[in-house]
Amino acid sequence: MMQSADSGSTILITGSSGLIGSEAVGYFAGRGYRVVGVDNNARKDFFGPQGDTEPTRQRLLRSVSNFEHVDLDIRDQDGVMRLLSEVRPAAIIHAAGQPSHDLAKSRPFDDFHTNAVGTLNLLEAARRAVGSSPFVFLSTNKVYGDAPNEIPLVEQPTRWEYAREEDLQGVDESCRIDSSMHSLFGVSKAAADLLVQEYGRAFDLPTVCFRAGCMSGPQHAGVELHGFLSHLVKTAVNDSVYTIFGYGGKQVRDQIHAHDVCTAIEAWIERPSCGAVYNLGGGRESHGSVLECIQMLSELLGREVRYAYDDQARAGDHIFYVSDMSRFKRDFPDWELTRFLPDMLAELVKKERGKDQHGNSDQPAIGRGAVA
Repeated sequence: MMQSADSGSTILITGSSGLIGSEAVGYFAGRGYRVVGVDNNARKDFFGPQGDTEPTRQRLLRSVSNFEHVDLDIRDQDGVMRLLSEVRPAAIIHAAGQPSHDLAKSRPFDDFHTNAVGTLNLLEAARRAVGSSPFVFLSTNKVYGDAPNEIPLVEQPTRWEYAREEDLQGVDESCRIDSSMHSLFGVSKAAADLLVQEYGRAFDLPTVCFRAGCMSGPQHAGVELHGFLSHLVKTAVNDSVYTIFGYGGKQVRDQIHAHDVCTAIEAWIERPSCGAVYNLGGGRESHGSVLECIQMLSELLGREVRYAYDDQARAGDHIFYVSDMSRFKRDFPDWELTRFLPDMLAELVKKERGKDQHGNSDQPAIGRGAVA
């Protein structure tokens, strides 16, 4: 794993008040880096008060001494260029974005300008200002569109499952990204993903796209439009009714904890390459269907979780998605998952139960390895 940073080394993290961004702030600050976070709380604009990340920003500023926050919209081309020229970071972790299928449909320009144009702004500023600094992009498995749904499945009592033994490890990076239905969100992220690859190859820059499955952790501000596991736990703990959309609730997702995302990023930053692409998820080690997650939550809470069912599945939604992690594990054999789906559910329940009357959690906003 990467050695502690030299004195004065800076990592720039976009989306620093979000799930992965805030975890990365704590993690890399704990490794000795000066961390500059970029976040304009666009999640509140996208999702309303439930998406507000301001409490996370405030906790980071209180608890991480080597963290600085910059209120900047990544769509601001001149502002991004000025910031990169001033900071000249040793590495860039780009975790900002508009993350919802449904919201993209109602606000297509905001979605595309944030995800695609914002990424282009960062890449060009990085190329001009810092050149060789590793550039990490948090992409998504939604770049594959609904092509993974073409893999033969069998229906089981609580889940769908791959029908053929050769498919059991999940979807790998050879899955096509065209000739499929993505949702507008998937399109904007695919555009950004391709830009990151192209800048790596065309300009010989160290860039990587991590095509993430479902990511979770205690700082996830989940809402119905995005953040399945977090939103499910919030709904269940508060004894509200959770709505399942389509596929009988048997659709399956893998889940990776934000901490394990950070250790994967760290491993790649230590040995970067140009235009790299990796799937990143819980894979076969950490996955479950909606119904199975509801059952696990019922056991944790000691009562039935209430839910309703809507036959209309979300456009471009995966029926069964597990990340094949073979490529990343081959290139970085020392990396491994440390937290799994049951751990994540228990952690999210603990956080939700610990909230005060204003919705603030008593848990710190920083992850393992941070300096508090």
